[in-house]
Amino acid sequence: MNYERIQVTCLDETSSERPISFVYRGRRLEIVEITDRWYEGGGSLCSPGLNYFRVRTDAEGEFILRYNALFDAWALLIPDRAER
Repeated sequence: MNYERIQVTCLDETSSERPISFVYRGRRLEIVEITDRWYEGGGSLCSPGLNYFRVRTDAEGEFILRYNALFDAWALLIPDRAER
């Protein structure tokens, strides 16, 4: 699996808790629903906190977004061709 860095807008600009839209390949996609959310790591410096969001958009279907708390950075999961 690969990740592509993206720009995300959240409901509260001071928090990464509720993404409401993101820009992917030049298009702004509105999130209509967060269908799942889970966490990974965060217990040590070797394992930074990662927040995952499975979201449904207004036009393009479902995506998985990842927020890396250590770098304050968002990324979009790009499935391998075999997984599509």
